[in-house]
Amino acid sequence: MTPLPPPPPSTPPPSHPAGSQSSLSDPIPVYPPSNSSSPTPQRQQQPPPPQQQQNRQHAHPSSREARHQQNTDLQAPPRSGGGGGQQRFGQYVIIKTLGEGSFGKVKLAVHQVTGQKVALKIISRRKLVNRDMAGRVEREIQYLQLLRHPHIIKLYNVVTTNTEIVMVIEYAGRELFDYIVTHGRMSEDGARRFFQQIICAVEYCHRHKIVHRDLKPENLLLDEFLNVKIADFGLSNIMTDGNFLKTSCGSPNYAAPEVISGKLYAGPEVDVWSCGVILYVLLCGRLPFDDDYIPTLFKKISQGSYSVPSYLSPEAVTLLRKMLVVNPVNRITVAEIRQDPWFKHNLPEYLRSQEDEFVDTGVDTRQHPTQNRDTRGAKAAGELHEAVVGKLKKTLGYGNEDVHEALGREEPNAIKDAYNIVRENQMMMRDCKWH
Repeated sequence: MTPLPPPPPSTPPPSHPAGSQSSLSDPIPVYPPSNSSSPTPQRQQQPPPPQQQQNRQHAHPSSREARHQQNTDLQAPPRSGGGGGQQRFGQYVIIKTLGEGSFGKVKLAVHQVTGQKVALKIISRRKLVNRDMAGRVEREIQYLQLLRHPHIIKLYNVVTTNTEIVMVIEYAGRELFDYIVTHGRMSEDGARRFFQQIICAVEYCHRHKIVHRDLKPENLLLDEFLNVKIADFGLSNIMTDGNFLKTSCGSPNYAAPEVISGKLYAGPEVDVWSCGVILYVLLCGRLPFDDDYIPTLFKKISQGSYSVPSYLSPEAVTLLRKMLVVNPVNRITVAEIRQDPWFKHNLPEYLRSQEDEFVDTGVDTRQHPTQNRDTRGAKAAGELHEAVVGKLKKTLGYGNEDVHEALGREEPNAIKDAYNIVRENQMMMRDCKWH
């Protein structure tokens, strides 16, 4: 296949964010599976390893009363509006259904005032039939509320009703999986650009004690600028000092040897292995470990048995060899990947910093900006807050009192919704300046 020309290294994260199409345990498919017969990776099922198979915004209101009325809109489920048959959900106009699965639906919607595209992940409470399914939804919401990084999908809002949980999330228009199926293996520059974004986002998760455990191209979304957005945190878990994980998670082809064998693992090392498999797929257009017969596949993974094409550079091969090490103790760490010469080549300026720039301006609007832990971060968050309030006042007519009152409420409301979207836009514009 002809190598894919790399996207321009200077291409910034978008100046406007968009909702997440991440799936849950039995995934809600966001985009239809590819019909390509290319020998690129296939979408992965998730059978348990043999050891575990038997165990199983809105127009500016003219009065405070009108504002309160609008603030209840987001608590309503999707509904048809008017004679034109247009569906709406609060302040969002629903455009189309992106996918449908066992948990519910994912719909593309547009905020009627800001024009921002989002994805509405509508989860039926009735279909969360057991504690494991409900736990996955809770974890994904919890982690996405905590994480704020240019290459992690963003959660804008969560609306709950008696029958549904609706996640308003960033819209990213395609999967890395489909991109690979369409274009085949990439040039090293093109693969490196994606890989740098993935590793820096994974590092950010690990710094916040979150291990993803299901990294694969299907869970890596792409925005309109071909920037990676890590999604689907339903299988993620919190790392705690001195404790180990054992649950087998993720797709077999991307799972680390210690995971498929049922051994204890700390967490970050399994994400490193999965990232190594992803890097191989980016560079080679195929999986390093593959077999239709699961026991044979597990044997290949356990032995670290794979071949490296001759066209790869020695530097790329060296990094792959360090990541796909069977013994997790000897496997390279994310911090060491960051220092690797192949990885550091043309690394964008905004990804060079390992400081908590993104955390201290996070997405939790219930906390006043000055309550952040770090003084410098609190200053940045305060400046961002004032900029967002100023923009809302100028474009939508809200005053400081209106915004602060809305942000202080626990329940969803239209002003808070507009605040979050404008805030993300401001943060992305700031991120672009780091290039």
